[in-house]
This record gives sequence, C-alpha cells and structure tokens, in this order.
Amino acid sequence: MGVTLDDLRVFVAVCRAGSLSAVARELGCTQSAVSQHVKRLEKETRVSLLERQPRGVVPTAAGRILWDAASDGLAGLDLALRRLGDLVDGESGAVRVTTGGTTVRHFMADAIVEFRRRHPRVSLEFRTETSSRRCFDALLSSNLDLAWITIGEPVRGIEQRPAVELPWVLAVREDDPLAEREHVRVADLADLRLVRLPSNSTSGEQLDVALAGSGLRAGSGTSVADWDTALLLAELGLGHAVIPELPGLRGPGAGAAAGAGGPLRLVPVPELPPLQVGWAVRRWDALPPQARAFADTVVRALTV
Repeated sequence: MGVTLDDLRVFVAVCRAGSLSAVARELGCTQSAVSQHVKRLEKETRVSLLERQPRGVVPTAAGRILWDAASDGLAGLDLALRRLGDLVDGESGAVRVTTGGTTVRHFMADAIVEFRRRHPRVSLEFRTETSSRRCFDALLSSNLDLAWITIGEPVRGIEQRPAVELPWVLAVREDDPLAEREHVRVADLADLRLVRLPSNSTSGEQLDVALAGSGLRAGSGTSVADWDTALLLAELGLGHAVIPELPGLRGPGAGAAAGAGGPLRLVPVPELPPLQVGWAVRRWDALPPQARAFADTVVRALTV
C-alpha cells in the first residue's frame, strides 16, 4: 500500500503537536496506529522523518521539508474539496468558524441574524478556542473556514485581514476619581492595580508591549481569561481594566458598561495604539462562497 492522504494528515498533526499520543487521543485511535502512518511515509521516502526526544517528537531536517510541503498541499486540497461540495449542495452546506468565547456576542450577533435571513439553508458552526494562536492551529489542522482573531505577527499558511480597529479604554467604577475624566494618559495608569489580560493572548501581549514602551508594567494579583471577565472584576472593585472598546459597550442596551447610570465608566486611553481584529483564513481566493459571504456580512455590520 502506498502513501495515503490520511498518512500525510496524521504526520502533519504529529509535527504540530510534537506528540504521537496527543494525536492518538485527538483522533480516537491507538498510538500504534498513529505510528504506522508515519512509518509508511518513512518507508516511501526512505528517510527518517521524526526524532524522539524526552518530551515527545520533533521532525528531522527531512521531516520539516515534508511537513511544510504537506501542510500547504493539504490546506489547498481541503479547500478544493469544500468548494466541490458547495457546487453539489448549492446554497446549503455549512460555514465553520473558530474564535474566542465572547467574540460571537461582541462582533457577530447582528451579522448572524442578517446572514441567516439571506442564506436560510446554510448552517453556522462555531468552535471556541482560548487564543488567536489556538485559532490558527485549529484553522490549519481541520476543515474550518474562518477564524476571528486579533491581528498579530504573520503565521505560515495563514492570511490575516484586518476588519476593525478598537481603541483602548480604562474601565473604572462610576465612583472612581478617574471616572469623570475625558481621557487618561498612560502615565496615569502607573499607580493602578490593572487586571491582566491573558499572557498567552495577542491582545494581552500587545498591551504589555505598549505599556512597557512607556516604562510601565501591567498587572496586579489578578488575571483573567477574557475581556468580559476583566470588565466584571473592574465592576466588583478588584482592579482597573484596560480593554479594547468592544462593539456595543456604549450606547442603548449596552449593559453594565453603558453610559450614564451604569456601574462602570469607559475612559479612553488615546496614547495606546488601537487593537486590530479581523479574519484569518488559509487562502482567501479559495474560500467557499458561503464563508466569504459570512465574512463580508460581519465586516459590513461592524463598519456601517
């Protein structure tokens, strides 16, 4: 038996995870079955592709060559197969999106309603990840179409497209002395107990870099997993939160952080460079038409 697409898929997954056992758990099979896929590739190529280390495996020099080629080829093939399926199904099918846990509410609620009205036969499937990096991994390793992410450093095999810029604001209780300010300077944050954004998140890293450029180090004894939790802790008086000004935080129906009368005030921090968020895909020119329509609907809803 020659090399199969499954052999290549499993090999790429092993290289990405650095572990045969982790891939076996993900696929619901034995570690021996995963190993057989790799051995078939090694027999066909007549070179060793993986090197065992105390904490897993890493690709050899030959393995890295195959990993790069297989990743690019499989991504294009998966997209082609999806597009063929779309041709068969017409306006049916599914759009598969990966993003953070609170993103759908903040960025996509209106767009989902509009997309459902225009494309009633197309289902929307969402897969939650904890960071943009995890979204990139999920996008590369599965049949997902789109990832909503914080725009950051380039990632091999991924195209990032900014959709909207979010200015930073300081969330403070309405009885806080800073609540009546029109804006705050970065220097004003020096003596505050700032709730830390996730250290493994792109937004948290960008905020830390911006503050460090002004000689400040963000953080207190409190850290959170998402922006909504940072707002809640600020409301409870456990610290001040510097977060992006998410869509819907101001204005009618915005909830806890809405204008006058709410428990929180959002004070602009204009010295901080805005955060860019948007879409990531493997290849825009190969994106299925339904997925492209959903991506455009989200951007249009945020920019009108």
